[in-house]
Amino acid sequence: MVFSKVCHLPVELEHQAYWAINKLNLDLVLARRKQLDQLHELEEFRLHAYENAKLYKEKTKQWHDKHIVTQNFKPGQKVVLFNSRLKLFPGKLRSKWSGPFEVVHMTLHGAVELWNTMKKSIFLVNGQRVKHYFGEDVDGDEKAIEQEDE
Repeated sequence: MVFSKVCHLPVELEHQAYWAINKLNLDLVLARRKQLDQLHELEEFRLHAYENAKLYKEKTKQWHDKHIVTQNFKPGQKVVLFNSRLKLFPGKLRSKWSGPFEVVHMTLHGAVELWNTMKKSIFLVNGQRVKHYFGEDVDGDEKAIEQEDE
């Protein structure tokens, strides 16, 4: 083999190569039909994947909606608010819950207006980030238990 020179095949080999190519690609209609079948198969596979993703999303939504706990808060109740910004470096004993806050109003969609007694301000939060505060009631129960012991 000589580099950088044109390679000429003998006539017999050239004819055999041409004959093999023609034999393999002789039926262009059959080749086109096979190509279309492969494209249809790919499209069908894509549609099945789309349907499976749709079913998965529906089931996930049903599971999520089933596990949502609806909480009803009344104006004047004490609540604590989950502080989601403390997740990175919360510290050992630092609580992720802040408060207590007082409920001003609850909307139909689950949002809650809270009154911050320290800063004297009202703000709106998602109702899923709020839970009841029982700190004052627990102290009252402890006092009642201590009085019974005496």
